[in-house]
Amino acid sequence: MAEPREAAVKGYWVAQVRVHDRTGYAAYRAAAAAPIAAAGGRLLVLGGAPEVVAGQMAPGTMPEAVPETVPETVIVEFPDLAAARACYHGAAYQATLALRDAAATVSLAIVAGHAG
Repeated sequence: MAEPREAAVKGYWVAQVRVHDRTGYAAYRAAAAAPIAAAGGRLLVLGGAPEVVAGQMAPGTMPEAVPETVPETVIVEFPDLAAARACYHGAAYQATLALRDAAATVSLAIVAGHAG
């Protein structure tokens, strides 16, 4: 059961991605779309390398780390933290990970939104 605070805020997947096989990554994104949508997820950010203005991002995810790969920043919003967790750990999404992992290197965190 979710904590009261967790049920009151949205949940997010925040990922830094290094794509080394664009065709394979496109296949992963197509396969992952259904389980994400079924969990109420919606894509908020799908962009290139972030402009880091303080500190460092995850090692190996920045453009200079592996120049021949394509950087992506991905943020997916879910209705709540429980939905974000359930989607990631659910069988339907887990079945897409072989496609993702063959095409990209990913650092992904599940975080709670702001309740304020």
